[in-house]
Amino acid sequence: MSGILAGLRVIEGSAFIAAPMAGMTLAQLGADVIRFDDLKGGLDSDRWPVTKDGASIYWAGLNKGKRSIAVDLRSLKGRELLSALITAPGENAGIFSTNMPARGWLSYEELAKKRADLIALNIVGDRHGAANVDYTVNSITGFPLVSGPVGHQGPVNNVLPAWDIATAYAAAMAILAAERHRRLTGKGQQIVLPLQDMALAAVSATGYIGEAVVNNVDRPRFGNEIFGTFGRDFRTRDRKYVMVCIFSDRHLDALAKAGGFAEAFAAIEKKKGVDLKLEADRWNARAELVAVIEPWVASLSAVDVAAALKKAGALWAPYQTFRELAADKDAVLENPMFTVLDQPGIGRYPVAASPVQFAAVAREKPVAAPTLGQHTDEILSGILGLSGAEIGKLHDEKVVGGR
Repeated sequence: MSGILAGLRVIEGSAFIAAPMAGMTLAQLGADVIRFDDLKGGLDSDRWPVTKDGASIYWAGLNKGKRSIAVDLRSLKGRELLSALITAPGENAGIFSTNMPARGWLSYEELAKKRADLIALNIVGDRHGAANVDYTVNSITGFPLVSGPVGHQGPVNNVLPAWDIATAYAAAMAILAAERHRRLTGKGQQIVLPLQDMALAAVSATGYIGEAVVNNVDRPRFGNEIFGTFGRDFRTRDRKYVMVCIFSDRHLDALAKAGGFAEAFAAIEKKKGVDLKLEADRWNARAELVAVIEPWVASLSAVDVAAALKKAGALWAPYQTFRELAADKDAVLENPMFTVLDQPGIGRYPVAASPVQFAAVAREKPVAAPTLGQHTDEILSGILGLSGAEIGKLHDEKVVGGR
């Protein structure tokens, strides 16, 4: 790899989303991320979505661009190999990322005995060390009780594992921050990142906790309406859906131009005594805005609505299925971030590179996820300096797997 993080080496012991996605984020920026798994694969090696033959498309997506070493995690020799790998010398090495229990041979204290400036990040469920996943964390945040249709009783879970994704990017950032600290001070450190605290920090930053305390209210459900401004879904004549938003004066004027709403919008302002250039007033007049926009969208096909909104420069987007997204020329097929890769065991499909574009370095093309143990031998020889005979013996003893 020759990306902006070229030369940096991270050893990863991970499963599910947050930890492997953190490593994948660094790998796509050029870091050498080495994932270790047990000989039979990790906990998430067959996680859905899968192909008709059971190959995990999910696993491939979160492990792009990494190297893989397969080791018997229960054997003393296997653990010694991984400890040596994690603590191997080099100013750009000695970085470990995991969401496994950081105790025993994987504890910071034990690993740091072999490398004092070790950087080790541990993603945990909550600050007490209790088990948690995105979906259990989400249940306490309040979002499931404000998501869903108006009048719905009970929680509505989020399909997107937002807290895992946020934690992944925070973990990548934390590793780079600790690596900078080590370069400046010569000191390593343990980093603990609780998934639950990541979610709570986001809830706090976006004002939900402040609103509850300062205003002493529980926000009700508003369905698909964007709270505090104007934005919602509308159905076209051919039963497609579009999202239409107004976030600025320009969006208001563009929408008025697209549908010929200038007079109708002015009438709303006069009747309700509001200024539609203000977010709060757009929120308070949302029913009147919907009454103007909805019939226009419903009278046109999705193609015609799209043409009018696009021409006017309005803030809008079509609702798409995943298959429609995969066939979307602008979003995927003609987007330079995507490359059609042949992923072993799965097939050919578009795969995204890093979304970050640096002026000083070209964006790396995405690299397929490794097969289990694909790089075992080259890692043992290239980093740990083992001979062919020594590596062969480890295979014979079933301490390591793959080739």
